[in-house]
Amino acid sequence: MAESRSALEILRAPDDWSPPSSAVIALVGDEPFLAGELLRLIRGHLVPDEADRSWAWREFDGDSIEDPRDIFDEAATVPMFAGATRVAVVRSADPFVTKCRATLETLGAAPRGHRGLVILDVKTFPATTRLAKALAAQNAVIDLAVPSKIDLAVWVRHWARARHGCVLEAATAQRLLERLNNELGQVDQAVQRLAGAQGKGGKAIPPEAIDDMVGSAQERSAWGMVDAAAAGNAPEALTALADLLANGENPIALFAQAATSLRRLAAAARLLGLPPSAGRPGSFDEALKSAGVAAWPKALAQARESLQQLGGRRARQLPQRLADLDRSLKGDASRGLRARLALERLICMMARQTMPGSDAPAGRPGSPAAAKDGSGPGTGNRTGNGTRRMPT
Repeated sequence: MAESRSALEILRAPDDWSPPSSAVIALVGDEPFLAGELLRLIRGHLVPDEADRSWAWREFDGDSIEDPRDIFDEAATVPMFAGATRVAVVRSADPFVTKCRATLETLGAAPRGHRGLVILDVKTFPATTRLAKALAAQNAVIDLAVPSKIDLAVWVRHWARARHGCVLEAATAQRLLERLNNELGQVDQAVQRLAGAQGKGGKAIPPEAIDDMVGSAQERSAWGMVDAAAAGNAPEALTALADLLANGENPIALFAQAATSLRRLAAAARLLGLPPSAGRPGSFDEALKSAGVAAWPKALAQARESLQQLGGRRARQLPQRLADLDRSLKGDASRGLRARLALERLICMMARQTMPGSDAPAGRPGSPAAAKDGSGPGTGNRTGNGTRRMPT
């Protein structure tokens, strides 16, 4: 893609940014929330008076434009008595760009002057094209993707304070992103609900508030199923799975939620299985944080208990189990009872076990099974604070 400004960086300091003077702007990517916020910001600069927006700001669907001249005529019309800039926004503009590339190249190569503006909302925008190069030279390409160098949790905390007037603890922002799979539109809606419940001037919102307010009842039930499965509570997890499937939940979506948490446990187990010379973490908590578990007490305690009850061997098997389940759900077990059975097998693989003649669950500290698996007392090295390391 052409050299561009990041939408996240622009929205972090909107008062320091103004639309470029080009006649064409390209919003590139597949993030509806960021596209909507950028359009709102541009509209505030170019059409500040709401009374002008009915005629000065027009939006078109790029898939249903019959005559492209309608777009260019809309932008080229100069208002006689108003100071607003006329703007034509083309949503889903990829086919429009393909059809009108030559005209857009000519328009984008020169400053806007007193003419209007065409905004292209596109999914792709190859940097090698003449149009992309012309717009990049005028800083008129805005990237809607999340840059790898940006800490998204930090951005969400800043956004919550600046836009909604509420303060999130660092772990709360991490929990939001985890629960909502980095969907920024849903994160923004959740922050609005949290801010409304808290009121202005309240204390920082703790991560515990997320479990009660974020997502629908079925989404919360799905996370409860995942947590129960990871903790080895197979009866509770299987009951929740049956309820979710009966209410129409997609098995692949349930698998995706489970895989996010379980891969973190597998990564922590792998780190704890490293020799000291290879950088093995000093404790369960350090390994879990390195694997991406939210750094707040409840989340760490829950993940630590799940990792201990699974033991090193079963935890390190999770990536292969998840890969097999993914292939199965996208193949012969894509629906119906086969999909349910495939998910049930994963839950049962993680179930808390007991040794014959013992009531102690496997994988729990002090149980015979835990010692056999290598995760109980006397098998693993201890750190200075008494936390056991996961054996290899």
